[in-house]
Amino acid sequence: MTRLSRDIAGPCLAPNGSVVAVGAFDGLHRGHQALFAQVQRRARSLDCMPAVVTFEPLPRTYFSPEPLPRLSSVREKLLGLAAAGFEQVHMLRFNAGLAAMSAGDFVQRVLVERMAAREVWVGADFRFGHKRGGDVALLRELGERAGFAGCVMPSILLDGARVSASRVRALLAAGEFAGAAALLGRPFVIEGRVEYGNQLGRTLGFPTANIHLRQRVSPVQGIFAVRVGLGESECSWPGVASLGVRPTVNQVSQPLLEVHLFDFEGDLYGRRMAVEFVAKLRDEQKFDGLDALKAQMDHDARSAREILGMNPVLARA
Repeated sequence: MTRLSRDIAGPCLAPNGSVVAVGAFDGLHRGHQALFAQVQRRARSLDCMPAVVTFEPLPRTYFSPEPLPRLSSVREKLLGLAAAGFEQVHMLRFNAGLAAMSAGDFVQRVLVERMAAREVWVGADFRFGHKRGGDVALLRELGERAGFAGCVMPSILLDGARVSASRVRALLAAGEFAGAAALLGRPFVIEGRVEYGNQLGRTLGFPTANIHLRQRVSPVQGIFAVRVGLGESECSWPGVASLGVRPTVNQVSQPLLEVHLFDFEGDLYGRRMAVEFVAKLRDEQKFDGLDALKAQMDHDARSAREILGMNPVLARA
């Protein structure tokens, strides 16, 4: 069972010591996965707790004047960290107080007092403390004084370049889902609970399941061929999806993910869906009326069916 904590101050979370991974960990890509595996190995060797120190909101989001896309929601990140075997996740609130904290105070208050760290594992480009003043060399120096080892995980390379969240975001934005999946170690998925919409799609012959992204900024926008997982079911349903602000019918400030499942019958409201993006069909665009929109939706559906092929589960239904 994974325990979650959010506050800097408080009792020690690992009385018997811990091996800690520190980072933002957006997307939990293959580089993160290699770091997590190393932390798990070292924790078993030292007979102490494997733990994570991470941040929400992401530091780069906190400092940016514009909303920035992210690869995973907070919920998806927590589920991924639990699946990686971490007993303790210390998800610090990244706010003005934490941004102003010196590197030395971060080490003492978080890594020493809260985590009782014996080893701290980070990436080679790790920075911490006020104005990113701390680096790997300082982490090692402070660790020697405090009684823990500062350790660096070598970069994971794919096709000669480092696996990174920024590289994954760029591939997704370009519609290169196979390349992004290779870096992530799995297909890119947006997961959420189906909510009620205005049911316009139903009147056009394309009933949709709607997932509101709210404040989350997606790295992808447009029209896509998708596969959809429903709850615990192993069935993967083919479909076509739109992610954007629906410019033809109403321009909204927050993006909406609308998914039409081919040949599906049943009630999806309230169910959790995992939408896997397979191929981008086109960018979102504004049409001159619903007839033009309907004609394009018909074309998009045919294209998505061709890309996805026949689903054996549907053929047996």
